[in-house]
Amino acid sequence: MRFDKDLDARGLNCPLPILRAKKALNDMSSGQILRIVTTDPGSVRDFNAFALQTGNELISSTETSTETGNQEFEFHLVRK
Repeated sequence: MRFDKDLDARGLNCPLPILRAKKALNDMSSGQILRIVTTDPGSVRDFNAFALQTGNELISSTETSTETGNQEFEFHLVRK
């Protein structure tokens, strides 16, 4: 998926991925897409709530396993 800005929040726990995403979105224009990658399982719930509260659109949320067996979560948010 195409994105305009990339945020690597691996290794960060709540609320840091949300705070960094909020800061990144503030520097973006309406309609641009932010990609966020996290390792915090709670980020799935957090980014769903964040999108509802801020009005930004969560257009995708995926979970993958790395070669080492760790989980990663990837989100794409559209700046409103």
